[in-house]
Amino acid sequence: MKPLLRVLIVEDSEDDTLLVLRELRRGGYTVEYVRVDTADSMQAALNQRLWDIIIADYSLPAFSGLAALKLLQKQKLDLPFIIVSGTIGEDIAVAAMKAGAHDYIIKGNMARLVPAVERELREAQERYKRHSAEQAFRESEDRFRTLCSSAPLAIFQTDAQGQLIYSNPLWYDISGFSEQQSVGYGWIEAVHPEDRAEVSQDWQRTVLEQSTWVDEYRLLTPQDEIRWVRALASPMYSTERRFLGHVGTFEDITDRKQAAQKIYEQAALLDISIDAIAVCNLKNHILFWNKGAERLYGWTTAEIVGRNATYVLGKNGETSPSFSEIQAILAKEGKWQGELQQVTKDGKDLIVESRWTLMRDEAGNPKSILKVSTDITQKKQLEAQFLRTQRLESLGSLASGIAHDFNNILTPILATAQLLPAKFPNLDENSQQLLEILESSARRGADLVQQILSFTRGVEGSRTLVQVRHLLSDIAQVAHRTFPKSIETKTDINPNLWTVFADATQLHQVLMNLCVNARDAMPDGGILRINAENLWIDENYAQMHENSEAGFYVVITIADTGTGIPPEIIDRIFEPFFTTKEVGKGTGLGLSTVMSIIKSHNGFVNVYSEVGQGSSFKVYLPSREATETNAVINKNLPSGNNELILVVDDEVSICEIAKTTLETHNYRVLTASDGIGALALYAQYIDDISVVLIDMMMPVMDGSQTIQMLQRMNPDVQIIAMSGLMAYEPHEQKQILGIREFLAKPFTAQVLLNTLYEVILVMSNG
Repeated sequence: MKPLLRVLIVEDSEDDTLLVLRELRRGGYTVEYVRVDTADSMQAALNQRLWDIIIADYSLPAFSGLAALKLLQKQKLDLPFIIVSGTIGEDIAVAAMKAGAHDYIIKGNMARLVPAVERELREAQERYKRHSAEQAFRESEDRFRTLCSSAPLAIFQTDAQGQLIYSNPLWYDISGFSEQQSVGYGWIEAVHPEDRAEVSQDWQRTVLEQSTWVDEYRLLTPQDEIRWVRALASPMYSTERRFLGHVGTFEDITDRKQAAQKIYEQAALLDISIDAIAVCNLKNHILFWNKGAERLYGWTTAEIVGRNATYVLGKNGETSPSFSEIQAILAKEGKWQGELQQVTKDGKDLIVESRWTLMRDEAGNPKSILKVSTDITQKKQLEAQFLRTQRLESLGSLASGIAHDFNNILTPILATAQLLPAKFPNLDENSQQLLEILESSARRGADLVQQILSFTRGVEGSRTLVQVRHLLSDIAQVAHRTFPKSIETKTDINPNLWTVFADATQLHQVLMNLCVNARDAMPDGGILRINAENLWIDENYAQMHENSEAGFYVVITIADTGTGIPPEIIDRIFEPFFTTKEVGKGTGLGLSTVMSIIKSHNGFVNVYSEVGQGSSFKVYLPSREATETNAVINKNLPSGNNELILVVDDEVSICEIAKTTLETHNYRVLTASDGIGALALYAQYIDDISVVLIDMMMPVMDGSQTIQMLQRMNPDVQIIAMSGLMAYEPHEQKQILGIREFLAKPFTAQVLLNTLYEVILVMSNG
């Protein structure tokens, strides 16, 4: 398949334009074109977009092919330019070629057009590649010269014998040699006599081994000054693998060596401290690290010396207060003390009480920073736990008092609601319904009071057989009455929903927490979906989600069309006290309570979310009432007929399980982890692939984009979409995307095989 061809046609005749387009399309091109017949319209077209080629008539009433060519050359655009004319003579054609036209075609010989276009496109591509390579080479040389002249390291190059053939200005400052002395000079002669033999031996060994050389040693300058350097050199080879020499860097580490030596002399005394003691330079790079610091942070001295303490120890690479803020205090007062949030080598959070002192040299200039840090993590956690306990105790006392008064209010309401029907037996049907609503609401209020008391006192209610359908209907009514009108509540509850053995009060709390979170995720309105269904979880399904076992379950889905949960925090949402809400708007206990309650019921929770699309929380509760009749397991699952299926999902486990299931039932399977890989495989096996099974949420190229590209490649492609996010209508998505079926994750082997069988059956009958 040839690529899309963007053609600018300079022609006044519509018939001649159609003649050109017909030839190009016969040649297999899909053509996108604009016809112009004046200089102004051609200039506008050139400004509007990029073109692959220009095809121009030689003479027009108000314009000409040569004028169009000059306009193109004035713009300095290197585009293939072909003249097509019915009147051009050979002398005029030669003149046009000399003026810069790439070819000319006589309208009576249009068969030459497509070969000419293909040739000019190839040559244009080659010119572009040559120009790009030359430009890249020039830019590379410029960057090299700029980097070398401004680099903070001395840069050098040697020949195969170790003679210097290039060095940047910093080398002269470090070594003490002038430019004239350095070029052609054996660099080994600049090494301190006491280190020269060892350095030379190491150098020769790496030359023979053709490996990178790294070493620290002393230089002796012509001025008899000793300087410590750290050198790194890598071998260079010709295209024939002939050794040409080395290129590398020198770093002056004299000050670091001297400082480290002084610190080392005091290390023995500092290592007996239980506190973490460190010395950093003024840029916060670690120079010294005692044993106490190794024990606290987990980093050994060898691993951490020279690294920036802010990035290694700071939480998320930052400290609060920031290092610059602490520096300002040190410069003014010479010391600082405060608490820092830090992390250990293995990612564990720490809170330390840190005391910093600015160290000065003999001249009184700032030299380094001495840090002494004490771990107070456990102390802070105990304080927080104590304060939290006090708040919960206060809340429990307050709730008990409110509950007492509220019960006093509800008692006469409930009694009156029960007495009125007896006092007025002839009430009309509408009034009787109002009294029933009054009594039901009063009872519900009393139940809610009991729930609050149970929660605040930490008393677990009794567990009985619960019909979740009633709870969900009640929750839906509460949401409809109390949530903003911009939020639409939709329910889809199986009328034959199984029962679960559970604490109704706790389940009510779980469902309300999830619905309130969904409401908060839709500040501008949206759709709240409350679904419930019966489900048999097979081994295939259980492997897709940890904490799940095969068996009968009631599955409750609370989904929204809100802001979604960012992938970087979705693994933390069930942590106690973790919240993304503003201070005062969330305790961080809602989802942790949900998880705790569902686990205590031997269930589990799955979350699916996409930023900007919404979230879906699925609660799985084991069912006690389910029978073999209610959930017949189809042991004779439909098998394939050796059809080739393409499975596309960024979750490796999903791909593997789907592949195993399908191959077990006589299908062949290809898998791809992203949309780009799916397109490549489909292009390769387009005639063999029967169905594409694709996830809707993938990085880089999501399911919708991939489906659109597949449909461009083959309008008849058969697609089954998958998603765990059910905040939209699958039937609507089928119509929008033009797909065959929609599978809600996670799915059982039975659902997968039945869906695939139905799609293939429709294909064979279509």
